[in-house]
Amino acid sequence: MNIITNNKEKSELGIAVLKEVLDPEIGLNIVDLGLVYELNFDENSNITLIMTLTTQYCPMGESICNSAKNKLENAFNGYTVNVELTFDPQWTLNLLSEEGKKFLGR
Repeated sequence: MNIITNNKEKSELGIAVLKEVLDPEIGLNIVDLGLVYELNFDENSNITLIMTLTTQYCPMGESICNSAKNKLENAFNGYTVNVELTFDPQWTLNLLSEEGKKFLGR
């Protein structure tokens, strides 16, 4: 798991709460699935989450993004969360964490 951040301390909490967000079709959290690319914090109480989905046409994409936004806003009271979807790089099984590989039997 190689999540880019500009604040290691805050990102530890952020990553912990993002592990509560599951991809409902797979049953694995978005961190171990490798969907989270960046988690950044600024001095104006904004959080930017840059993430991807397993496919651009993921039917649960909106639900996953909303859940991630809600979890971060609950953990960081007073912060505004912006979720940015990117498909560059495209998600592959190589992005799975070790826990994710075990979960999926890889």
